[in-house]
This record gives sequence, structure tokens and C-alpha cells, in this order.
Amino acid sequence: MSENPTLRDQFNAGDKVLPFKGPEAIDSGCLECFAYEYAGTPHGAGMEIETTTDEFTSVCPFSGLPDFAEVTIIYIPDEYCLELRSLKYYLLSYRDVGIWYEHLVNRMLEDLVKACKPTSMAVEIVCNPRGGMASTVSASYDRETMGPPESLSSSAE
Repeated sequence: MSENPTLRDQFNAGDKVLPFKGPEAIDSGCLECFAYEYAGTPHGAGMEIETTTDEFTSVCPFSGLPDFAEVTIIYIPDEYCLELRSLKYYLLSYRDVGIWYEHLVNRMLEDLVKACKPTSMAVEIVCNPRGGMASTVSASYDRETMGPPESLSSSAE
């Protein structure tokens, strides 16, 4: 009599994990800013900049499998604006980094706030569904209630 193996017996991941890098590979040093000429003017002080990309990738820190997401960054600049080319390079530096969404959004907020020192900023990550479950994570900064950018710190540093 032949045994009929279950699917669990037929397919075994064998503890397979794809290689990935740690958060130290995130390149915040590539972020550049330019002077905002309308800083301090009545109409310039409330200007809001929204930047969105649906081409963001990082990897799961458990399996190394890719995670895909849409990133939205909204901020009110003070004296500096983020230069978009450098922002693209910064976002690309996450490509091979294993990081939880909850850590990713906070790390990104800290790096971007420290780079351009805005009046306020919000970062939202809308993660593509995996296993039928979608996640949206967000973090925000407000200088008036949270203090200067230098006061932001992470346990990951």
C-alpha cells in the first residue's frame, strides 16, 4: 500500500532565507537639500510639499522576500527642501535591507527630518498585500510639539 504524502510533506522551504542587508545599509548620507527662497514669507511659510512613489522596495527581515510599497512624504519646509534625485537614491538604498514596516517608517521619518529640518513632516507607507493582508503605517513630526530635529533619536542608532 502506497502512502499518500500531504502537501506539507511534499514542499519544504528547508529554512530557506534569501540574503539581505541590515539597516546600516540605509544611505541617509546621500540626502541633499536646497535653500527654500520663500522661507519666512507669509505665503511660503505654509507651503506643503507632497512626494509619492509606488516604486519602493525593501525586504522582509524574516524571509528576505521582497516587500513592495507606496511611500508618501508630506512636509512643510522651513529653510530647506529635499532634493528629489537624492531622495530617490535614499529610497533605493532600502532595496536589499531587511526591516519591519514599523521600523522602516520611523527610520525614514528621522532621516528625512534630520536632513531638511522641516516645520512638520509625515511619512506614510502603504504596503502591498501579502497573504491577503495589507498594511499602512505612518509616522509624523511637528517641531512645535516635538522639538528640534536633533532631538529625534532611534534605538537603532
